[in-house]
Amino acid sequence: MGVRDFRIKLKAFRLKRFFLGNRGKKRTHGIANKPSWMVPITHGHHVVEHRGILGGSDDSEFDSVVIQREQMDHTEFWYFGIFDALIGDGVTKYMQSHFFDKKLKESHMKRKTKETLKRAYLGARTKIREANKSEETCRIGSTSVMVINGEKLVIANMGDYRTVLCRDGIAYQTTGRNNQSAKGHWYRRLFSGNSTGTKHSKGSELVVGGDWVDPDTEFLILASNGIWEVMKNQEAVNLIWHIEDPQEAAECLAKEALIRMSKSNISCLIIRFD
Repeated sequence: MGVRDFRIKLKAFRLKRFFLGNRGKKRTHGIANKPSWMVPITHGHHVVEHRGILGGSDDSEFDSVVIQREQMDHTEFWYFGIFDALIGDGVTKYMQSHFFDKKLKESHMKRKTKETLKRAYLGARTKIREANKSEETCRIGSTSVMVINGEKLVIANMGDYRTVLCRDGIAYQTTGRNNQSAKGHWYRRLFSGNSTGTKHSKGSELVVGGDWVDPDTEFLILASNGIWEVMKNQEAVNLIWHIEDPQEAAECLAKEALIRMSKSNISCLIIRFD
């Protein structure tokens, strides 16, 4: 299929989805009066558990996936994360004890989310480095997202794990750098780079950012380095953009990474905003 034919079919699919689906409906910010359980979020995940044929990780090195929903007063929190074996449940336990169990006032919840998530990662990284007695050889990977009332996003990426956001078919990635634009965007559009995506981060660098779920926001991809070492952000978005079922999309993404002979852990989690 030529590029022109693909674009025509893609455009036709968008028109069909606009007229037949409910994704064409506009979302707006500041819908505090709307009950959070009315904000539709669907998700699916897949972790490849048998890597021996590729000479990859053993059973003790599989990633863990966390999906947690909490209702605190009139605020709904969805917490999603992928964590490598080193970081384990360190971040999740910190978030539970220092955020979800704290019974914070509703006015403080949103402000505390980013701060607490950052402290959770920094604390977990410090413990791991102390245990391994080395910062250079100890590489930690994780990515997690807090979705607040189906509107606000707080995203944390560590190492070569990352979250990519799809807006109107275009891939965006949190950077946490050069955020001096007038609107303070945390995302940049990615078109260039080598054949396997953006440059790998140094060691276990932590990037924390935030954004809103706007009318063009379709889904998030949370994935391990086993995905990103074999495909660009935009490639991953293009691969699953037409798949409505997030579980099917996660399995498709993982399968493609296997086909491309990824040597690292393959884990992915798809979050759709319907």
